[in-house]
Amino acid sequence: MTAAFLQIQRLRKTYDDVVAIDQVSLDVRRGEFMTFLGPSGSGKSTTLYIVAGFQEPSEGRVLLDGKPLLSVAPNKRNIGMVFQRYTLFPHLSVGENVAFPLRVRRRPDGEVKAKVEQMLKLVHLSDCRDRMPAQLSGGQQQRVAIARALAYDPPVLLMDEPLSALDKKLREEIQLELRRIHHETGVTILYVTHDQEEALRLSDRIAVFNKGRIEQVGTGEELYANPASRFVASFIGNSNFLPVRVTSDSEGGTNGVLPSGHVVTTGHLSPVLAAGLDGTLMIRPEQMRIRALQSVHGREGLPVTVRDITYLGDAMHYAVATPWQQEISIRMPAAHRHDSGLSIGTQALVEWDARDVRLFA
Repeated sequence: MTAAFLQIQRLRKTYDDVVAIDQVSLDVRRGEFMTFLGPSGSGKSTTLYIVAGFQEPSEGRVLLDGKPLLSVAPNKRNIGMVFQRYTLFPHLSVGENVAFPLRVRRRPDGEVKAKVEQMLKLVHLSDCRDRMPAQLSGGQQQRVAIARALAYDPPVLLMDEPLSALDKKLREEIQLELRRIHHETGVTILYVTHDQEEALRLSDRIAVFNKGRIEQVGTGEELYANPASRFVASFIGNSNFLPVRVTSDSEGGTNGVLPSGHVVTTGHLSPVLAAGLDGTLMIRPEQMRIRALQSVHGREGLPVTVRDITYLGDAMHYAVATPWQQEISIRMPAAHRHDSGLSIGTQALVEWDARDVRLFA
């Protein structure tokens, strides 16, 4: 495994009696695109600002390439930063904005000119060099901000919700640009967002923050397929959570009994809950199957009542009520609508594979 390039070790930050982050530790590899994902107030931006030098931790340390970082002044850390607001200098042209960090570092004129051209080419804005920021679209301004942050070849680029001010279509376009830029430059990126889809689209790995702590770190696929907690399961993708009472089977595995009395096999899982305890089963909507009751012919399943059906183009969404009146969601391929025999008010059976179930306390 590649050694860590950036090491965040046991960071803690408090404001009087408020704990912003608590024992945050994370290793980031050189050239990795690492995203901090979580709701507002979960500690992701605080962690980023400590790395940048905008805040000091109450405890902990940060190492960059094996060297302590927190004792280095923010302006000496040589770390790039891109914010939600573009923070371009309105009185400077695009080229002058990109050149600014190089001028501050007193780089030779020839080097500055060459680097500005290189950066504008990287973000596909070579023909905008002499324009003023006010003459650019929001997406173009953010690309200028990225070019400026990369101009002095920082070892790490920090990005704090840089696309949240853009509309959905433009945000998706810039996400593709960010992936391309990351692949072309190989810069190590720490990226903060509350948008799970954005995190899945951009990241090599994702650190999921909740209440000042990291709940799980992994690839998007790992987090989606094997969430470590109910919070991760609810924040990454859509999930159905069903209440169960845990029981033991004859082979020493575990089953879950639903409020309706139906038994759900969970024996393939590690027994994270002892028999007799209450737990929660998590099943993704696309891992469920629904059939009209009259078409099942003796097959077992959970009986439900269809409350709503929505056509989504490539899929059908079914909102159904369980016998204990909990509403759950099911997502099936759109072709299912032609022969499903389902309509609002229909009685149906819902099925799933035991291997797709996750059990949480």
